[in-house]
Amino acid sequence: MTWVVLALGVAAAAPAALRFLRVAQREHYLGGSTMRFALRWWTGSRNVWLFVAGIVGLAATPWWRWTALVPIGVAALGPLGLGVRGVSSPLSWTNRLRRLAAFVSGLAALVIAASVLLDSVAVAAVVIALGMPLLIDLGLVLAAPLEARIGRGWIDRARDKLNAVEPRILAITGSYGKTTTKEYARLLLAAEMQVVASPASFNNAMGLARAINEHLTPGSEVFIAEMGAYGPGEIAALCSWIPPEVAIITAIGPVHLERFGSLERTLQAKSEILEGASVAVLNVDDQRLVGLADSHAGLHRVIRCSAINTSADVCVLDHDGIQEVWAGGALLARLDPPVAFATNVACAIGAALAFGVDPGSIRSALAGADRPAHRQTLTQSDLGFTIIDDTYNSNPAGAAAGLQMLGEVGSGARRVLVTPGMVELGADQAAENARLAAQAVEVATDILIVGLTNRRALLKGTEGGGASVMVVDSRPEAVEWVRANLGRGDVVLYENDLPDHYP
Repeated sequence: MTWVVLALGVAAAAPAALRFLRVAQREHYLGGSTMRFALRWWTGSRNVWLFVAGIVGLAATPWWRWTALVPIGVAALGPLGLGVRGVSSPLSWTNRLRRLAAFVSGLAALVIAASVLLDSVAVAAVVIALGMPLLIDLGLVLAAPLEARIGRGWIDRARDKLNAVEPRILAITGSYGKTTTKEYARLLLAAEMQVVASPASFNNAMGLARAINEHLTPGSEVFIAEMGAYGPGEIAALCSWIPPEVAIITAIGPVHLERFGSLERTLQAKSEILEGASVAVLNVDDQRLVGLADSHAGLHRVIRCSAINTSADVCVLDHDGIQEVWAGGALLARLDPPVAFATNVACAIGAALAFGVDPGSIRSALAGADRPAHRQTLTQSDLGFTIIDDTYNSNPAGAAAGLQMLGEVGSGARRVLVTPGMVELGADQAAENARLAAQAVEVATDILIVGLTNRRALLKGTEGGGASVMVVDSRPEAVEWVRANLGRGDVVLYENDLPDHYP
């Protein structure tokens, strides 16, 4: 019986490992992230009693070995809703994931070997199945020195290529708006220069090293590096081998607050990008960045950017359905239709001016600019309703702007919000999502809340409002409802979209 239980435990550990290795990969291999997500899944309404049964079975196993079959079965089946391969965020067997899987397999083998010596094989079967998230987090810790050594090789290669090609470097960071600003900066600089920008969200050390190694070629004049961070010191480390000539900070906000801990630490971490730069481009509509601009005025050339103050160095002003672009106090262009978020565009223009791009070239490039994909982009469905795709936005300011657009677009009877809410906002997450929902009931006729992650906070925010509220388990279910219920003149806003490793 004991060895049968062990065999079943090993068999159950395989799907559990696939589920949670995918979580670790999606969370950038951060130690502790696997257990954090496992608890989110197991304590959700669909899985909590299943998990309780597993824990009770584990506790009883030292006395009644057959009860080990209960937690083994729980580990094989659940958490319900967390797929083995995934749809929106499928598992990718990269070299790094294979190395992590090898470490985890070694840890499981050690658990089994120890259990044989201690005559507790049935307990080991349960541990390697139900405790797989913990084994993966331990594997991340053990693998970290090896991964750092491998990473140094890729970084050294990227540094050598930067030294050989010698591009001028634009670095961009901020709590949000980095990718949008990067895309507009690439557009404006490309009017006069050969530009290479880090793709997608390749904004950590390995992503930037890969972008340089694979895309930077002789003749490239500018490299644009989007830089993300989860704590102080990370951007300084990036700038040590990708030294920016011009640095942009787009905004300081509560995104990733659960990792930073406070907005003051966020500001400290993001401001590291300015240390070696000659020019600082800052969004001075953000009060925290006003103080940073003042304190750095004697150290760098500072370009102040705004969406409200035409006396700033650069201002993109929303005005009567168009956008006015001001530079140096003079009107540079009128954009009809408007492009994307005004402060992001203003920062991109500030960077282009810092690199010496002619204002006429900037005007021409902006005239043909589109909004970046999945950031308040408008399309018409085959059924005649309007779709506002804001699925790549996940911050409170952007969500508020999306709701404003929802209120302005569409002439039909229905204005629908589909959202899973916002994540990584730390202690503010519940309050910010409740606030989002409270704003939504003033605009939307229907609200579809997707998933479990923020369901409670979003429902709380809708209390007392006039909108019809539904909860659905997944975005495909929401899309099906939208297509079945909306028609010509109606409008739907898809605000944020969480990958399916979130409950």
